[in-house]
Amino acid sequence: MFHWKHQLVTVFSLLAVIAFVAGCAPAATQAPAAPAAPAATAAPAATSAPAAAAKVKVGISFSDFATERWKGEQVLMTDLLTKAGYDVVWQEANHDVKMQNDQIDTMVSQGVKALIVIAEDGDAAVTSVNKAADAGVVVIAYDRLIKSPKIAAYISFNNTEVGKQEALGVMTALGLPGSTKWTKANPAKVVMSGGSPTDNNAHLVRNGQMSVVQPYIDQGIVKIVADQWVDNWDPAKAQTMMENILTAQKNQVDAVVASNDGTALGELTSLKAQKLKVPISGQDATADSCNSIVKGEQTVSVYKDTRLLSPLAVKLVDEFLKGKTDPDLKKFTMAELTLKADAPGDVMCVFLPVVQITKDNVYDVVVKTGFQKYDDVYRDIPADQKPPKP
Repeated sequence: MFHWKHQLVTVFSLLAVIAFVAGCAPAATQAPAAPAAPAATAAPAATSAPAAAAKVKVGISFSDFATERWKGEQVLMTDLLTKAGYDVVWQEANHDVKMQNDQIDTMVSQGVKALIVIAEDGDAAVTSVNKAADAGVVVIAYDRLIKSPKIAAYISFNNTEVGKQEALGVMTALGLPGSTKWTKANPAKVVMSGGSPTDNNAHLVRNGQMSVVQPYIDQGIVKIVADQWVDNWDPAKAQTMMENILTAQKNQVDAVVASNDGTALGELTSLKAQKLKVPISGQDATADSCNSIVKGEQTVSVYKDTRLLSPLAVKLVDEFLKGKTDPDLKKFTMAELTLKADAPGDVMCVFLPVVQITKDNVYDVVVKTGFQKYDDVYRDIPADQKPPKP
């Protein structure tokens, strides 16, 4: 089982990145004083103070703002980059691949020297990203891989571990290993719900999930009754998908390995409509999912401290634009990252740790650290069942 307390030490130590940003803003310089006019001569015509050097421009490209976390990270990155002395432009593509490519091209034409890209489609974004890199722009793939070796860095969380922790949470809730309830004659009927098929992270998450689930399939005590993916990680599509699965399976579903909190909550809506209560996973430790966990509905989420990712992106932008490198960057092959043996090239990466979240540790890991607000997590929970406010 994942030792979250040890990982928290690593996570908190990464918060020191933020201290870097605070010291980045250049001190304002005072314009030189005009010389005193010579005695008994006419004062010379006033001259303008030297123009301030133009700020370096950095662009941020977002796939969408429908995903809960992106707007908050746009605000945070813009603030951190501005404090570090950069001029910031950003665009949001509303899940439109062509629009995102066009927006990236436009930001390059506006003179950005660095781009932070949250790609809608890690394959499609290669077109504009390669053009940007060829023009000398530093490109950082933020939390979603862009499948080009021309990117300067890819920063994310350990997505394979995310999948492992999701599946472990669900299998543990089924009593596996050790349960005698599930046999070859009566296997646990499990739904595998993947994320967006265009997001490389979704495939890494699935790889981690199957590393846990496959041994039980091989033993014959788990049966996959549905294996589907949710376009754009859309909760409404996940809800409809689960309605169709339940109809096809005549409600005979024992567990759901879902890939993020939004899709899990959509699927929970369908399950509750049929009065089904089964183990279900997610990731992101959103306020709504943590509230669902506390209520005993969603079983498990995976905490990724996104407060660490934005400062890391800003730190790398600043280092790259100043001709520096970062000791935390490690080289990975594109084949490793995409799970495709023929994928060419290498990418420098940083992967931050993750923590499994259940009813037992949500207070310590999510609430006490300030990642989610106490009142949001314990919304509609009777007062005598709430822990004290931290």
